[in-house]
Amino acid sequence: MIRINNETFLNYINPDSKAEIIKYSLGGLLYTPAHNNKVSAFLKEKRYPHLRSLALCLEDAIADGSEREAVNQIEKTFRDIGDAVSEGIVSENELPYIFIRVKTPEQIDEVYDKIRYSNHFSGFILPKFDLENAEKYLTRISKINECADNIVYAMPILESRSVSDVRNRINNLSEIKYITDAFYDSILNIRIGGNDFCSRFGVRRKINDSIYDIAVIASIISDIVNIFSEDYVISAPVWDYFSGTNSEDIGWKDGLRREMERDILNGLTGKTAIHPSQLEIINSELAVTKEDFSDAVSILNWNDNLLAVSKSISGSRMNEKKVHGNWAEKIVIRAAVYGIRDIERKPETIA
Repeated sequence: MIRINNETFLNYINPDSKAEIIKYSLGGLLYTPAHNNKVSAFLKEKRYPHLRSLALCLEDAIADGSEREAVNQIEKTFRDIGDAVSEGIVSENELPYIFIRVKTPEQIDEVYDKIRYSNHFSGFILPKFDLENAEKYLTRISKINECADNIVYAMPILESRSVSDVRNRINNLSEIKYITDAFYDSILNIRIGGNDFCSRFGVRRKINDSIYDIAVIASIISDIVNIFSEDYVISAPVWDYFSGTNSEDIGWKDGLRREMERDILNGLTGKTAIHPSQLEIINSELAVTKEDFSDAVSILNWNDNLLAVSKSISGSRMNEKKVHGNWAEKIVIRAAVYGIRDIERKPETIA
């Protein structure tokens, strides 16, 4: 389901791009272990109004050897969700996109056999995606899509050593992209496993840092963006901090906002979330400013036959039809999905 804040915004978007909107619509992808037997309950209760996408994890979030129990719980979760929709407890439009993060390519078939009947399954998340497994993952999903009623999407996560190792990074990323391009229509976005990269180097950002302050990780993100961003939406790494049970600290919110400013500046859209308290902030930061939206509409509706450059709406920056067209279309898509902010948001003060 594609959630559009205001469908009139779509009048400004190239018709060929409208099918791409779902790629920008995931917001904060919230992870939960596949064992979680409360998923259908919190979806029926509409407990998290800012939840746009949900990942049921069969990889790092569950103990080795417990995969079968987790897969059985996934089957039960989707049956409960389907029953809730049929009974009118929750509507299709109120459900998030629901993905399953598998552990291996072989697990895809096992899991899909359990839930192939469901209309509420969005796709698979593919961890440790690299040259060793990329084609195996995507070939299995391609075979599913040959028979599936609704497209099953893939979201590869770039987080392997072969991606982080600078000695072969560009060549490996280029070869990975060559593989993904052959399956382009089924790939929803490319995700970055920031914590896996940090783990390799034994580093971790503090609450006042962003992941871009860690030079070696910033260089990996830069290369991923360089190779993939012309053709794919890229989602940003998880932010480690959130509101604890007894915490009134606002520092984590400020840190998340600052990091998301850097995410968006570097061309990333969306973010992995590890706690529901992060979701509202992630979605609100993906909203666009009035100035950006006005300039984007002006660029997309350009009607000057003589000049291809002009002042912005505020008169404080330059707009060029050819240079800023790609940016403008992304701004309007984000506005359609996440809305428009009245003012630039200033970070909260950390006590």
